[in-house]
Amino acid sequence: MKPLCLFCAALILMAACGQKEQVQPPAAPPVAVNLNVSEVLGIAIIEPAERIVQLAAEQSALIRKVHVQVGQTVKKGQILVSLDNGVENAQLTQASSKVATQKTAVETARENLRLLQVKLKKAQDDLTRNESLFRGNALTQQALDDSRAAVADLQQQIRAQEATIKQEQTRIGELDADVRYYQTLNGQKVVTAPSNGIILSMDARAGQYLDARTPFGEFAPEGPVIALTEIDELFADKIMVGQKAIIRIQGSTEPLTTGTVVLTSPYLRKKSLFSNTPGDLEDRRVREVRVQLDDPSKVLIGARMECLIDVQSK
Repeated sequence: MKPLCLFCAALILMAACGQKEQVQPPAAPPVAVNLNVSEVLGIAIIEPAERIVQLAAEQSALIRKVHVQVGQTVKKGQILVSLDNGVENAQLTQASSKVATQKTAVETARENLRLLQVKLKKAQDDLTRNESLFRGNALTQQALDDSRAAVADLQQQIRAQEATIKQEQTRIGELDADVRYYQTLNGQKVVTAPSNGIILSMDARAGQYLDARTPFGEFAPEGPVIALTEIDELFADKIMVGQKAIIRIQGSTEPLTTGTVVLTSPYLRKKSLFSNTPGDLEDRRVREVRVQLDDPSKVLIGARMECLIDVQSK
């Protein structure tokens, strides 16, 4: 029986060994990525520091005249486009004539008030004389009462006339408000330059119907020109205000102009300038960076350029 027992024990040991889990080797430690770079490249759009402004009218109307051309430098408040304002002019003329008529009515009411005041003065003098006559038994009680009634009646008429004058003056204020309203409407029939700057595009034509708030041109405010770029989140923390940059044509190594980083966004966001499609599923975020150009004459507003930032220049 001993050989049989030994054989069974050997089978039990073999089965137990087969059920043990295999030992996995330890995972290799992560390899650190060296991001010690000296330059960071981004794609930029050349824009005014105040950004490009879309020109639009506040009221819909036919275009009567276009006063400026593309590329023209304009001053703040300068008329760019005049719209047809025939109706607004008629309304303004009508409202102004009502004001003039109302002022005449107020002046007439004041003349009537002065006439009543003269009558009251005479009536009061008559009353004083009649009271003296009555005390001397030279006037009847009825005549004295009539004199007193005449004075009281004129005093009441004067109070009513003064109230009328105040009412008429209030009406002038209402009509003046109408005039200012129609002046505002009339003023909305011209489009003026929001500030000093240059006309980038102008799609308005005389005789064309212009819809309200529909852009018809683009305007670049006067001031510095910047390269607006987006830096990938991998290098975003390396960009700082004051660093130097080179602006060049895409794919070229020859610089067109230089600049300085003047603004860095405090947060990362989704790509907005150069994403191919609105539904781009790429999960990369970017940091907006603005570089003020040293010589804006070397580049065109709206051009797409490369922006090479020297992260070791500060």
